[in-house]
Order: sequence, then C-alpha cells, then structure tokens
Amino acid sequence: MRNRVAILHGVNLDTLGRRDPVHYGSLTLPELEVQVRRFARELRLEPSFFQTNHEGEFCEELHAVADYADALLLNPGAWTHYSWAIRDALEVSGLPAVEVHISAVEDREDWRRVSVIRDLCLATVQGKGVEGYREALELAHDHLAEAAR
Repeated sequence: MRNRVAILHGVNLDTLGRRDPVHYGSLTLPELEVQVRRFARELRLEPSFFQTNHEGEFCEELHAVADYADALLLNPGAWTHYSWAIRDALEVSGLPAVEVHISAVEDREDWRRVSVIRDLCLATVQGKGVEGYREALELAHDHLAEAAR
C-alpha cells in the first residue's frame, strides 16, 4: 500500500500557541506535528510536513507534492476561503486530499464557512483540534488502502 502523506499548513499556522486558544488550543505547530507524526505512525503512514505564509510557495509545494506523497492533509488557513490559485494547484496535484481545520469553522464568521477546496477533497474535518488530524489521517489511510485493492 502506498503510505506517504504530506501535511501542508498554510498562512498563520506557524503562530499556533500564540493564536486565540479558544479556537486553536495551546499547541505550537512543532508540538502539533509531533502528535500528528505519532498518529500517522500508528497507521503505518509516513508523514511529511510543510508550512508557509506565502501563497505562491504553497502552490509550488502542491505542484511538487506528487513526487513525494500519495495523499494530502491540507490546512491552508484563511486561504481555504478564497484562494482559487491553491484550489487549482490542488487539482493539478491529482492526489487524494482531506481538508482539516483545528477550529470549528462552520460555527465561526460567515466567511469562514466558505471553502474553495472542499469539492476537491475526500472529506473535511473541522473543530476537533489535534484529534481532527487523527481522523483525517484515518480517512486518508482508508482511501489509500481501498485504492490498493
């Protein structure tokens, strides 16, 4: 079974631990990555991580990701709600993806309820904090296992 999963974090996710803990919890991005790596290894997935605050770099990573990953977990941050460039780059990647949000975006401001990538993703997991990444990894794992049959 293919088992490489790229976890791509977008704008402002490098500020986890300093952002509003009501919505984002208290974990820093490196601490979150430690947890996600543990979840992935439990599923025999090989994770890799990427974060940028530059939209073009995020697109470039999506262009290259098929060279080193079989599936994606995406948390583009605020770009989720308006970046058609990221949507197009995700489509170019051709990889199965799960959209992840730490906060419950559906319960926040109206503009956060919009996702320009959702229709390209296998599923969306939101509002579950770090545990949402476990669920997203399970969804990616199951999709890869099914595709291998």
